[in-house]
Amino acid sequence: MPGTYDFEDLILTLSTPFYICLIGLEIFLTYKTSHEELAKRPAYSLKDTLTNATLMLLNGGIDLLFRAAYVGVLIWFYNFSFVEPISNPYWYWLALFLAEDLAFYTLHYVDHHCRLFWAVHVTHHSSEHFNLTTGFRSSVFQPLYRFIYFIPLALVGFNPADIIVMYSITQIYGIIVHTEYVGKLGWLEYIFVTPSHHRVHHASNVRYLDKNMGMCLIIWDRIFGTFQEELPSDPPRYGLTKQMEQRGIRQTIFHEWQAIGEDFMQPASFATKLKYLLKAPGWSPDGSRETSKDLQRKLADVTSAIGRQPSDDLSNNSKSRQAIANSQ
Repeated sequence: MPGTYDFEDLILTLSTPFYICLIGLEIFLTYKTSHEELAKRPAYSLKDTLTNATLMLLNGGIDLLFRAAYVGVLIWFYNFSFVEPISNPYWYWLALFLAEDLAFYTLHYVDHHCRLFWAVHVTHHSSEHFNLTTGFRSSVFQPLYRFIYFIPLALVGFNPADIIVMYSITQIYGIIVHTEYVGKLGWLEYIFVTPSHHRVHHASNVRYLDKNMGMCLIIWDRIFGTFQEELPSDPPRYGLTKQMEQRGIRQTIFHEWQAIGEDFMQPASFATKLKYLLKAPGWSPDGSRETSKDLQRKLADVTSAIGRQPSDDLSNNSKSRQAIANSQ
C-alpha cells in the first residue's frame, strides 16, 4: 500500500515540527516557573526525556519490522468482510474514527487489567514526570498485538490502509494531551479526552488508577464506568504505585516481566501461575497483594464511613502506602 505509506510520511512531516514547537513552548513554561515550585516536581529532566525518545524509537522500529505481517493479516480478514463499505466518504471516515477509538479503548482497558499486557504497557506509565515527551514513551512491544483489535474493523468493511492512517492521525491527539499546562476545557470535557482527563490516567493515586482509557473520546469511559474527574483536592502523583529501583532502558522495559518470572518461581499449581499472568496486576492467590479495584473499594469504604471524600488519598496512610506498593 504505497499510497498509505506516502500519506503516513506526510503526517510525520507535518507533525514533527508541530511537536517540536509545542515541546519547546512547554520547556520554556517549565523553566519560567519559580525555582521553589520547580524544585518540588520539575516537569522535565534530560534523562527522562532521552528515555522517552529511546522507547519511541524502539517501538517504531518493531512496528516497521512487523508491519508487513500485521498488514497482511488485516488484508486477509478484509477479504472476508461481511458488510458493504459505507459509500459516503464523510460518514465512512466518521464511522472509522468512532470504531477505531472504541477499539483503542478496548485495547487500553485490556492492557491495564491483564498482567501479561500490563507488562508491555507499564513502560508508558513508568515516568514520574508528565509532559509532551511522555506521550512518546511508547509501550515497546505493543505493535506485535495491537492489530488484533483492528481485525473487527476490517471485517466490517474498513480498508486496512485507512485503519492504519486513522491510527496515525489519532496518535497525534493522543500525544498532545500529555501536559500539565492546559486546565479544564468546559463542555469539551464531556466529549473528548483532555489533558485533565489524561493527567488522571497517568496518576498513581488510588482513586485515579485504571481510569480514563480513551485515546480521543472520553465518551467510552463515561459509558463503561472507567471515568474519573481530576479533583483539586487530590492532585495527580505520576508514575507507578511502586517505583522502579533502577531506571535504565532494560529495567524500564522488562521489570514487570522479571516480577512475573519471580511469581512463576513460587511453588504453585499451573492454574495459579496462569492466573499470575492473566489476572489484573496486583492479584495474588492468598490476597497478600491488592489490585487497583481492591484499593479503590477500600477508598470507597473510607469515603462511606466519613460521609465525604477523604481530604487526602489513602496512600498517605503508611499502612495503605505499603499495600499500594505491593499491588503492582
